[in-house]
Amino acid sequence: ICNGEIYNSPELRERLIEKGHRFRTRTDVEVILHLYEEHGDACVTHLRGMFAFALWDRTRERLLLARDHMGQKPLFFVHREDRVFFASEVKALLASNLVPAEMELEGLWHYMSLRFMPDQFSFFKHVQKLPAGNYLVYENQSVRMERYWDIDFLKKQNGSEKDIEEGLHQTLLETVDSHLLSDVRVGAFLSGGIDSGTVSAMMATLQKDPVPTFSIGVKEQSFNELPFARMVTERYGMEAHEEIVESDMIHKIPTMIHHMDEPSDPFGVGVYLVAGLASRHVKVALSGDGGDESFAGYDRFAGQRLADYYAVLPAWLRRTVIEKLIRLIPDTFQYKTIAQKARWLNEMSLRERGDRYAHSMSFLRFTDDSKRSLFTQQARDSFDSTDSREKILTHFNAANVDDLVDRMLYTDLMTRMPDHLLVIADRMCMAHSLENRSPLVDHRLVEFAASIPAHMKLNGMKLKHILRSVSSRYLPKELVYREKQGFGFPIALWLRNELSGFLRNLFAESRFIEAGIFERHAVQNLIEEHLSGKADHNFRLWILLNLELWHRMYFESMSIDQMRAFTDRLMRT
Repeated sequence: ICNGEIYNSPELRERLIEKGHRFRTRTDVEVILHLYEEHGDACVTHLRGMFAFALWDRTRERLLLARDHMGQKPLFFVHREDRVFFASEVKALLASNLVPAEMELEGLWHYMSLRFMPDQFSFFKHVQKLPAGNYLVYENQSVRMERYWDIDFLKKQNGSEKDIEEGLHQTLLETVDSHLLSDVRVGAFLSGGIDSGTVSAMMATLQKDPVPTFSIGVKEQSFNELPFARMVTERYGMEAHEEIVESDMIHKIPTMIHHMDEPSDPFGVGVYLVAGLASRHVKVALSGDGGDESFAGYDRFAGQRLADYYAVLPAWLRRTVIEKLIRLIPDTFQYKTIAQKARWLNEMSLRERGDRYAHSMSFLRFTDDSKRSLFTQQARDSFDSTDSREKILTHFNAANVDDLVDRMLYTDLMTRMPDHLLVIADRMCMAHSLENRSPLVDHRLVEFAASIPAHMKLNGMKLKHILRSVSSRYLPKELVYREKQGFGFPIALWLRNELSGFLRNLFAESRFIEAGIFERHAVQNLIEEHLSGKADHNFRLWILLNLELWHRMYFESMSIDQMRAFTDRLMRT
């Protein structure tokens, strides 16, 4: 059984036929069976693609479960006594009635900080994720799990920047081409950023017919990227499809939760809506996921480097240069004034590198201190409320490289990428029966990116330096060198205005408060501070809002239709 796509199946098939293997079908996944006959469990190391598969060896009475290198396809399992159950969706395991629907509170504790379930955690006790780049063998009533792939940041290319840039260009072009293998028309998600823009532009150079592109926008101009997406579609004569999103998308959240089997996410809203638009025109769409994680595209990468520089300065010199350094820190909704940025820089410089980076991944959600105020003592006593940053530090410290930028990239690729971004991308697209392919997450491209010297990715304070150089061959310079935006929505504004009544009504009958998990006064403080404009808690409130809706669906068995009626009632009252 296989869920996914094997992009190098034509070459593998040819090689296996030369060795005497006979194929019964033309499907790409049949190569897995023949590779297993040749290489055993190591068959998975020969695959290039997105996949989760189960292979039963009848002769040896052993089960092999495997998940692709980056975790583009999901795979969950339950090991109880002498049996193993597995599925692509948690709801399938719950429907078997062999697994009780019990909330995983320890995993929830970490989710509140990280916005994803780390390691093998799922939202349900007993149900585990098979980590990306791993396979599992069930034999003689026991389970053995093994990592078959890791990212090596130690082996660096020695060529000139010009040569490495050309190598990246050719590797990316070949990767996009390999992802176009299909019997049906292939479209592209186009956000207005350089990642999706470059992928779409390369598609246009590789195909004769106009590329169908799919973009979403909002009425609030500061969040709207459609003008930048149009720069790409107009340059290449693409078949552009656009849609405007409004705050009434709140009614779609129950459907999103149903397909996620876990709380929804702001990033997921964008993917769900653009996938819905695309599914009306194509069956397969390429995306730009992965560019930020392989090429250092987030502001926090530059911020951490700045804090690194600042930490080694003597005290007398810090006072001299701090104002100049602060001006290099980009504005965020948390840090806008010079005083706020100065406090952040001073605080970060006192932390160890790994702790500093782990903090940067959780500060927009809940810190461990804020969670201790939110969770009741009764709830905290029922699980191990360890520091969530340890889940990040484990990977940060495991990176086989000293460079700070490469350590951060490795950590992102081992955590946020498989456990958060790719989970959302796959499930929100599958909700519309749309196959999502992400060339920038291809493991060979990720390996190539890891071999690029860090200073070519984060050049001074310039994010994605070498990728921008490649992108500038295809895209207008005003698009390539503008600040990153991505799939963003004015959620903070919506929660203060159109959704404020919904917010109050929902938490007036909070299941997490009634169950003794959250403190009522802590939740109310977050709501009041946000609605009054005293603080911006939109990420935190979005997490809590979705948890409430998820709880009703999975622990009170409310259907999607019942949930829609429920959200309608809360919006009206």
